[in-house]
Amino acid sequence: MMGEETQSLHLDEGLSIKEEEFRQAEGKMNQVEDEKPEEVEEEDEEEDEEALPHSEFLDIFEEGLARLVQDPLLCDLPIQVTLEEVNSQVALEYGQAMTVRVCKADGEVMPIVVVQNAMVLDLKKAIQRFMELKQQREGGVKHVSWRYVWRTFHLVFQGEKLDDDKMKLKE
Repeated sequence: MMGEETQSLHLDEGLSIKEEEFRQAEGKMNQVEDEKPEEVEEEDEEEDEEALPHSEFLDIFEEGLARLVQDPLLCDLPIQVTLEEVNSQVALEYGQAMTVRVCKADGEVMPIVVVQNAMVLDLKKAIQRFMELKQQREGGVKHVSWRYVWRTFHLVFQGEKLDDDKMKLKE
């Protein structure tokens, strides 16, 4: 018991010293603020008044994003790129991901990016994300029942049906 009281006493002393240091620092900050020139205060007020409306900010952001996508590393990405797509492209460049070209029954080829050690389930999720982004950009069907899709259609590689979701793609 005696040891516990001593410990709490030390804690209380430490807290009171910290509080005193905090008060001293706070007092110094207040002195600095009092010495602040008036023209700096006026500039702060002008910046608040010149804040951009949301729509103008979005326009500026989209212009910057369009310039960024023109970079040779990112030129394959659409203009309305998502962070996930940028991260995937960077992972490709660093060799941390691979592109799987998925051919649909109608002949369309979808370049799907997955990590190097991806499983069939990861590929399915990547296909879902790819299709959802495509539908958002182009319009079209609002909702797809992926449960129905995976029950009705199968992923096939070299004639072998990829039934096991836990199987690695590189196997």
